[in-house]
Amino acid sequence: MAQQAALGPCMDVPEDVSLAEEAGWPPSPAVAVAEGCAAPVMRLFQHHVYEYGRGVRALFLMTLCRAELPLVLARLGRHGIDHFVQEVSPVKVNLFFGRPAFVAVARAVVTRPLNTLTAEEDFMLGTLLGYDKEQQCRRYLGRSGRGQPEEVALAAE
Repeated sequence: MAQQAALGPCMDVPEDVSLAEEAGWPPSPAVAVAEGCAAPVMRLFQHHVYEYGRGVRALFLMTLCRAELPLVLARLGRHGIDHFVQEVSPVKVNLFFGRPAFVAVARAVVTRPLNTLTAEEDFMLGTLLGYDKEQQCRRYLGRSGRGQPEEVALAAE
């Protein structure tokens, strides 16, 4: 809870609430009640952890309010999942987590607000996060001014 104190007052979650007991999906009702308003975020987070464990994706990004961060960080620690936190505002943070090499690259690229990344940095981060590659290419062309994305038809078109 030292981490919680460093982040300021968060939500009232008893320290003895063990989230490690939650082994399956969806979260047990006891966990959802203990987490209060963070329950939807924790369900989404648990789904991400499931995808991570199954190898569906290697890097994840969640924007959280600071009240939710201690619960998520505790779970990441128990699962041994690499992560880093980017400050967004006094009440919001971006949490990147996943395979160590992916997190290391994201940490190196994300050194300022996401909306100020270069077209190349945005493309690389989107690709690492598993976003649709064709859409990332079109986004890159539009942001970089190196092409006209409307001239490049989508495969589905």
